[in-house]
Amino acid sequence: MHRILALAATSGFISLAAVPLATEARAQGADSDLIKRGEYLVTAGDCVACHTGPSGKKFAGNYVLNTPIGKIRTPNLTPDKETGLGTWSEEDFYRAFHDGISKDGSYLYPAFPFAWYTKVTRDDVKAIYAYLQSLEPVHEPRQESEIPFPFNIRTALVTWRTAFFSAGEFKPDPGASPEVNRGGYLVEGLGHCGMCHNERKIVGNSGLAGKLGGGVIDGWYAPNITPDGHQGIGAWTDEQIVTYLKTGAAPGDRPGVAAGPMRQTIEESLSKLTDADLKAMVAYLRTQKAKETYKVKDVEAFNQPNAPGAATYLSYCSSCHKPDGKGVEGAIPALAGNTSVQAEGPQTVINVILGGLSARSGYAPMLAIGQGMTDQEIADVTDYIRNSWGNSAPVITQKGVVTEARGKIQTMLAGNAPCSEIGQPELARALQEAGATGQLTNIKQDDFIPRLDALLPKVKAADPNASGDDVVNGLTSVFCKLAKDNEFYRNAPWHTVIGSFANVAYSQLRSPEKRAEMRSTPGMAPPR
Repeated sequence: MHRILALAATSGFISLAAVPLATEARAQGADSDLIKRGEYLVTAGDCVACHTGPSGKKFAGNYVLNTPIGKIRTPNLTPDKETGLGTWSEEDFYRAFHDGISKDGSYLYPAFPFAWYTKVTRDDVKAIYAYLQSLEPVHEPRQESEIPFPFNIRTALVTWRTAFFSAGEFKPDPGASPEVNRGGYLVEGLGHCGMCHNERKIVGNSGLAGKLGGGVIDGWYAPNITPDGHQGIGAWTDEQIVTYLKTGAAPGDRPGVAAGPMRQTIEESLSKLTDADLKAMVAYLRTQKAKETYKVKDVEAFNQPNAPGAATYLSYCSSCHKPDGKGVEGAIPALAGNTSVQAEGPQTVINVILGGLSARSGYAPMLAIGQGMTDQEIADVTDYIRNSWGNSAPVITQKGVVTEARGKIQTMLAGNAPCSEIGQPELARALQEAGATGQLTNIKQDDFIPRLDALLPKVKAADPNASGDDVVNGLTSVFCKLAKDNEFYRNAPWHTVIGSFANVAYSQLRSPEKRAEMRSTPGMAPPR
């Protein structure tokens, strides 16, 4: 091809055959740029989170959204012609994205955040469409949603649309800086932050939604992100918020780590955005009206030694988080002063107690300690944590909130979910090369330290770029698959066994020289 063009040029004329070749090359370059831009925008919208179901096939749909009107399964976004978007035109896609109307003319349920996506420009929608059409087609028929009458009658959605939805692209504020307007475009559009952080989800992006003041989403509490100084982000610096959005943990005096849906959003979306876009989002949030989601004067304080939950805290929690709630810097997050702990709703605290946490942001894994507690103990210790050491938050008044959470929360550390898969191919290969399966087969708790001491240097040598969090979580996944049904652990609560292993792995990775101090009592989590 290049020789043809060269010959044409040296001959003193332009070959007609060469013109389409050059035009095609430019067109392919333009398409490539459009697709690349679309990929970034899809990442900003975190589309993969809701459109990757149990099969694990990205963008193929069938993820279950638990909504107030029932269970909605998401559609396939790959260009498969039978089950995906293969027969959708760009105009079909724009109409769904901007107006919430499907290709067949039916109204889409507001579980699809078109009330936010309507603010995205047509050019950006075009790029998103180009990226989705560039994906490998996946044949994945959409499973039926479980929506009871009358909500399964889509024509009834006209009432919701009339009351709460207005189509229209984002309109920049002429009095605001370009940075603030860029942040507003992301927060109010692709980022659809209000989808989780608005108080009343059912009213979408309307003025009645309790904008960004915090609310419950899928059993987790999404906190207040207005500039309120106590319950929101008012006391955070810009740098702390950006760091939190990139890593799930903030430095300095802002204890705590992201959990639940926010953790997934950070890993799949926010951590991949440019610093400029994250700073713009923070700048926009600073301009919003500070909102107090509950009155501090109405909070019942528990600041006394004999408060409900105090004994439970001392028995189950204080060895790690310390009696004063300050934790261990760089290893165990503080509960005192933790804004996530003090959110209006208790759901996040309850879910973490019941489900535990994997290693993240340099912090140690947390045992799913609630699996060995009664519902009343969990409710009492939740109230105690949220109202001690200067913390203040509403106490639990809703009956059955812990029972409901126990029925929903399913994690590997709680022992009621399948063992996790290792998401990093390089780490999976490193674990295999290091002989992790052989080292962890038929392993007893007394062998945790010596086996891990032998294994960890080999894993790090095989994958030197793997983060400590990923190594600990990867080893825990391997251990889970090998040991969950092992006869050695039939008489021990599984959540304590796997939690103990995860903590020993973390401790040996961080401080292998202290192994003599880290030997744990069988069935108990080691000191952290």
